[in-house]
Amino acid sequence: PTITNDDLRALQSYVTAADSTQYSTLAANTVLLDFTHSNLKQRHIEQRLDKSSTIDDVRMKIHQKTGTPPCDQHLQIRNGFGVVVAEIPPNSHDSTKIGYFSIENGWAIHCVDTNPFSSSRNGSLENTNLVEKYRMSEDDYDAREGTLRDWARKQKDRDAAFTLAKHAREFSEASEAMRQAKLGLELPKGWEYDETSGRPVRVQQDEEFDDSKLKDRVYAVDGGPETVVGFEVGQRCEVQPGGRRGRIEFIGEVVELSGYWVGVRFDEPVGRADGSVNGGKRYFEAQPGFGGFLRGKNVQVGDFPERNILEDESEDEI
Repeated sequence: PTITNDDLRALQSYVTAADSTQYSTLAANTVLLDFTHSNLKQRHIEQRLDKSSTIDDVRMKIHQKTGTPPCDQHLQIRNGFGVVVAEIPPNSHDSTKIGYFSIENGWAIHCVDTNPFSSSRNGSLENTNLVEKYRMSEDDYDAREGTLRDWARKQKDRDAAFTLAKHAREFSEASEAMRQAKLGLELPKGWEYDETSGRPVRVQQDEEFDDSKLKDRVYAVDGGPETVVGFEVGQRCEVQPGGRRGRIEFIGEVVELSGYWVGVRFDEPVGRADGSVNGGKRYFEAQPGFGGFLRGKNVQVGDFPERNILEDESEDEI
């Protein structure tokens, strides 16, 4: 993608400044080549070979990395521009040295797998979607011991008022009380130090906990339409986590994600999307990695200009 940030261009120039001399330390008879394969997306970069290596040596190396036997390898030697400069059919030129082809650093040897029944065909070695995932049925999970559901069921037998939501709330409150105690801060309301152990203990029970109220509150915080009120397309913003900056490009309901979201096009590739959801419906335009869908609570609008990534923001370090 085109880099529009001057600072990123400067950084790119710095990183690539020595590209023209990257092979200067190699021995005269050594060459670095990439291996590619007709059935695989994976690229084996900078394979170190001697120019005296034979085509048979190369075939064996490709066999080790891709699984394609030498007898099924139709090789193409491609120059730095991807142009095929030599074709080597299976079972030919086996004793020919690769130096014969005037091969240079940065070129590639592409293997075309000629076996129609190859184990690597149709993405079978790389596409994880072709692997059947294990799915446990509800009945099997319900009968399993040692699970969260099993633990909650046992707690329910001891205390009829027990719920996982209530337990989670009480655990969070206890953790916060312990944290404040370690920092020497005033304990939260309803907590005090035990005279014997010196540890924070709860001194009063809150009103009866209602799961339905919690669900309503979670929806209001995480997905309700009121969470995106006040935002406008075109506003500059900073989002959490990470203090990432960008421009609001979409506001509204995203059916695939459930609830209302703010679509942000980031200044840098710090997002997880490109304005579409799982490669499907597109809600706004962004380059891959430059887009994201955020809950309104994580978005702050205001004067958030694009950052100069090379500028040292710390005045405490020289």
